[in-house]
Amino acid sequence: MNPADGLRFACQPGCTRCCQQDGFVYLTEDDLRRAAAFLGISPLQFERRFVYRTPRRMRFRKPRGRQCPFLLDSGCAIHPAKPTQCRLFPFWPELVSSRQAWRRTAHLCPGIGQGPLIQIGTAIETASEMEHAYPALYAPPPKPLHNR
Repeated sequence: MNPADGLRFACQPGCTRCCQQDGFVYLTEDDLRRAAAFLGISPLQFERRFVYRTPRRMRFRKPRGRQCPFLLDSGCAIHPAKPTQCRLFPFWPELVSSRQAWRRTAHLCPGIGQGPLIQIGTAIETASEMEHAYPALYAPPPKPLHNR
C-alpha cells in the first residue's frame, strides 16, 4: 500500500470484525438522537438504557462479554442509525495518517485492501469528520506549565 496514492476499502458483507475490537463506541448528540429515533424511544430513554456519559464524552455502555449493546450475531441492530465512529471506520485520523496503523488494521479488517481506490485527500477529509464529531478524543494535549 502506498497511502500517497490512495487507499482501498469496501465493507465486506456479514463482517463485524471492526465491532469486535477492544475499545469504546463514542457518540455525538446527533448519534444519540438518531439511534433513539430508529428504536422508537426518546433520547432520554435511550441514554438511560445504553449510554455512559462524562462531562466531555459519551459512549455506549459495554454489555458483559461484548463491545457494543447493538452487536448481534446477525450484525448491527441499529445499522441504519449507527454512530459516526462506526460509519467512518476505517477512515479515522490515526489510521489514515499512518501507513503502519493502516496495515495493522488490515489484519483485523478484511475490507481494507478491497474495493475502489480512495484518494488520500478524500480519506483525510473523511477522517477529519471524526475530529469534528469527537473533539475531546482528538484535542491536542495540554501544554506543560513552565515554572519561572
